[in-house]
Amino acid sequence: MSTTLANSFTGDRAATAVIVPGKPEPVTISYQRLHSDVLSFQAKLASLGISPGAAVSIALPNSYEFIVSFLAASWQRAIAAPLNPAYKQEEFEFYIDDLSSALTLVPKGAFDKDQPAVRAARKYHAAIAECYWDGKQLALDVKEEGKLAGKGNLKKEVAQPDDIALVLHTSGTTGRPKAVPLTHRNLTRTMKNIQATYNLTEKDRTLLVMPLFHVHGLLAAFLAPLLSGGSVIVPEKFSASSFWSEFTTYQANWYTAVPTIHQILLKTPLPNPMPNIRFIRSCSSPLSPKTFHELEKAFNAPVLEAYAMTEAAHQMTSNPLPPGKRQPGTVGMGQGVEVKILDQNENEVVQGSEGEICIRGENVTKGYLNNPAANKSSFTKTGFFRTGDQGKKDQDGYVIITGRIKELINKGGEKISPIELDNTIAHNPDVAEAVSFAIPDAHYGEDIGVAIVLKKKGSASEETLRSWIALKVAKFKVPKKMWILPEIPKTATGKIQRRKVAEAMLKKETPSPKM
Repeated sequence: MSTTLANSFTGDRAATAVIVPGKPEPVTISYQRLHSDVLSFQAKLASLGISPGAAVSIALPNSYEFIVSFLAASWQRAIAAPLNPAYKQEEFEFYIDDLSSALTLVPKGAFDKDQPAVRAARKYHAAIAECYWDGKQLALDVKEEGKLAGKGNLKKEVAQPDDIALVLHTSGTTGRPKAVPLTHRNLTRTMKNIQATYNLTEKDRTLLVMPLFHVHGLLAAFLAPLLSGGSVIVPEKFSASSFWSEFTTYQANWYTAVPTIHQILLKTPLPNPMPNIRFIRSCSSPLSPKTFHELEKAFNAPVLEAYAMTEAAHQMTSNPLPPGKRQPGTVGMGQGVEVKILDQNENEVVQGSEGEICIRGENVTKGYLNNPAANKSSFTKTGFFRTGDQGKKDQDGYVIITGRIKELINKGGEKISPIELDNTIAHNPDVAEAVSFAIPDAHYGEDIGVAIVLKKKGSASEETLRSWIALKVAKFKVPKKMWILPEIPKTATGKIQRRKVAEAMLKKETPSPKM
């Protein structure tokens, strides 16, 4: 099996790898052209001074530019570090500083507009380059050399299986996002697992609706299809109004998404006739059995729910394709990984009993970067990774997630650390205390609630606080509900129990029954 990204794409060189929808004409990229463009961009990175182990922050939207720069960085034995282009400056600063990024890639025009990623990169002396298609090739327009000044003209490297190819951050309950290093071996194993789970071949084509800066979009919707010799349609972002026209026009036959997107598509007018969909994959957030059945009925296709984490380079379990049994309310069985339900003493529980879902496999990271405490608490003595999720196996061995041990807020697949959010809100000069937590939401599954105590009564309103928070964090992290309280409930020992605070706030929202 291929063990680096550089030798993973062995499809027919003339076959289509990537389609970028556009007007008046879409851009169609063959495997041969993709390979040539990646090699050319790799040479540019080497010429700029990108050496093995250097971090390249990629602040680009879903695009051919993202695809080529990501692959080229990994081929150069550098670390690709995709970032959400919608981040605010403080967020970019954290991620660029955390990895000591050597280079930050931004879209054309970002430098002159002094966009947040540019300002953050400049603060930490990362080189800044605009990345764009100039009509003939992918341009790398260096605006500031930063820490790469005088370090150029390096040779092109050959990636090795145990090189770190990708680093993504995952928010933990400690508040500080943890850096997850994923090697070429981790990524190619997950790609192979996904290909095997869904029998992906060169005949398959998917419409990418997830962001490429997420492990879901990058692994399941992009890298795994290319490993199979198939192709990927890459619009800049998900659009319900154009989804079906693009799906039909470019002849896709499957897609993978979070439940929120499935729910949006269920409310979108369906094409007539409906395209032939081989399967629909759902991951990154729990899919309700109700939505499962609605999807299968409306789209006339099997819906396969999967379970994944960044630390596992995405997929861990999945329901199988027909004729295998699809079990709504479960996330299926281990796919190329061992899955055990363990108790607090690391012993496997009796089948049907609850415990912590733990996994082990070649796709799983060996540990977080520069975080020995998290590594100690996240792995068992036998090398199983603790997911932090509570669950059990049914009589057929299908995994059922029953709750989260960790306190992450899962907003439509976006994982948000409540403590990280608490810390941000606490920087407001009017705020004495803040506790964030998950609240139920019909659209996203979960959204964000926050209880706040002001330093001085009446010194700030919900509206002014929300506006202030919106300046500090990405839009998806802005709380939906806010409670301004005289004090936050605590235990007898003075501790805050996030779950108890959430229950108390939600109880306030529930009207008392009339007698």
